[in-house]
Amino acid sequence: MKVKLEVNGTAHEREIEPRTLLVYFLREELGLTGTNVGCDTTSCGACTVLMDGESVKSCTVLAAQADGRSITTIEGLADGEELHPMQRAFREHHGLQCGYCTPGMVMAAVSLVTESPDLDETHVREGLEGNLCRCTGYHNIVAAVLDAARSSREGAW
Repeated sequence: MKVKLEVNGTAHEREIEPRTLLVYFLREELGLTGTNVGCDTTSCGACTVLMDGESVKSCTVLAAQADGRSITTIEGLADGEELHPMQRAFREHHGLQCGYCTPGMVMAAVSLVTESPDLDETHVREGLEGNLCRCTGYHNIVAAVLDAARSSREGAW
């Protein structure tokens, strides 16, 4: 089947097998390997991308379901060399260790802050509970998201 979708601001049209998952379309068809495959069951969140601005776990979304939609991956978040405020916050607060979960965590955090920039620690922890990190204690991740939320409220996004 043929799908047309916009990924990181660029239109793509491909002939795909109907059962192709969005994560594999992004990685194998488009070469966007920042979106990681962790579990294929929506448990870890390493594959989180934005679809029409809302976070989705691309390991359980068919590429066909993204037909006509706008997808943003971690590669499309920055503006050239200028990091997105969430990426900057993760860097400044050391919100990563091995980095495997980081792209999905950042994308989920962007969606969370976009939906509700007035967050506290409890809301951040609840909002990111579907994204797992096995390396950190989440403290720095939460601090990064709270800092980015503050900058969002101040109009920095």
